Amino acid sequence: MISAQRYADAVRPVLDRLVDSQAAAVDRAADLIAGGLRTGGVLQAFGAGHSEAFAAELVARAGGLVPANRLSLHDLVLHGDAPRDVLADPKLERDPAVAHQLYALASPQPEDVFVVASQSGINGSVVELATLVKRGGHPLIAVTSVEHTARVAPRHPSGQRLADLADVVLDNGAPYGDALLPLEGGGAVCAVSSVTAALLAQLLTAEVVRRFHQAGEVPPVYLSANVPGGDEHNLALESRYAGRLRRTA
Repeated sequence: MISAQRYADAVRPVLDRLVDSQAAAVDRAADLIAGGLRTGGVLQAFGAGHSEAFAAELVARAGGLVPANRLSLHDLVLHGDAPRDVLADPKLERDPAVAHQLYALASPQPEDVFVVASQSGINGSVVELATLVKRGGHPLIAVTSVEHTARVAPRHPSGQRLADLADVVLDNGAPYGDALLPLEGGGAVCAVSSVTAALLAQLLTAEVVRRFHQAGEVPPVYLSANVPGGDEHNLALESRYAGRLRRTA
């Protein structure tokens, strides 16, 4: 029987395995991010589809890092000159051309670090953005399902996957197809990649902050805007990155 309890029971071992298996990769990724931020860089986070949730988990939230941008396909309309109806295309994330617009809109500086999330790691926009990031000399961290990406053919003309281009690969631990609970007669329900991606985002945040503390520096971290003094604290930190941080609804 499918139930909330069965899903909860299935998720727990996935999270435990992720914490243990990805500890070394999280350390390497945190070294890259902290190194970039400590030299004035910004963390540029991108995910298409439901992987947008990973980028949202890293950017502009209480307890998170201030110097971080969330890149999104919506930027094509919000910050670019694309018409609104372009977002109605369900296959937009498969188009490599949109990555060039996203990268240009990000206006990255040399010290910036990119983290790109994709369950499958095969779609055109994701792989093309990763290609541009590496061509620009930026460190690249990938968040993907190693099991899933290995079982599907790349859609990018190069034949590469996101994981092929990354300096560090963080395995989100999700199975092929993402959903955990099999159905009688085929198929499965209840995806897990958003849950594991949120955990990875917070593990990264914790390790980046630890590196600031180890260096004797105060990490640039948001307070909740809903506590006294939160707005003032956050605006003071954001002012250090004037013109480099996009904050949209």
